[in-house]
Amino acid sequence: MAGQGATKRRYDPKRRIAEITTATEKVIAERGIEGLTHRAVAEQAGVPLGATTYHFATKDDLIQAALQRSVDRYAAYLADWVAQRPELTPEQLAVLLTDALMGCFGPQRDNQVMEFELYLAALRRPALRPIADRFIELSIDALMPYVDPLTARAAAVATNGLTLRGLAGTTPPTRAEVEDILRRILTPNPNLPAPTPAPGQNTPQAQA
Repeated sequence: MAGQGATKRRYDPKRRIAEITTATEKVIAERGIEGLTHRAVAEQAGVPLGATTYHFATKDDLIQAALQRSVDRYAAYLADWVAQRPELTPEQLAVLLTDALMGCFGPQRDNQVMEFELYLAALRRPALRPIADRFIELSIDALMPYVDPLTARAAAVATNGLTLRGLAGTTPPTRAEVEDILRRILTPNPNLPAPTPAPGQNTPQAQA
């Protein structure tokens, strides 16, 4: 008989979950979280509707999986970013962070909108908040090799706010505006006492 001996692709739960999660991100990018449904995800993934409800019983389960994927992707990006820049002055850091933020308003805008929708889903879904917290925590950790802990936290919060403003507002902030704000945060103020470094931390300020 025709087809005898053909190898049927084995069902791989991990691959199926990854396909559904990727489809969830695509649906949110196209329709927003309001337009997210199991049926839309199944159509996007090219799988039966029952496959999505089997692995993700509720819409919130889909959102949580997509948010976790977004956080994991951000963690990998930051790890690579820091590894390629072992030493930066405050001025260099301000310029490079501005480069990254301005990219969010250009070619990366659609992806950034999708990720912020996932992030903001935690406003009404407490179960998502520990995952959403990781965005700021990862940003702070990435800045710690270059600045003291308080400055790292201030810069992380500022970049988060600037990105959200640029995506949700009528027009994004200009490069000059972003760079000026980050430079003000990252440049040590001689009129303030030097921050106390965290135990074991070797910051540029501590080495000076």
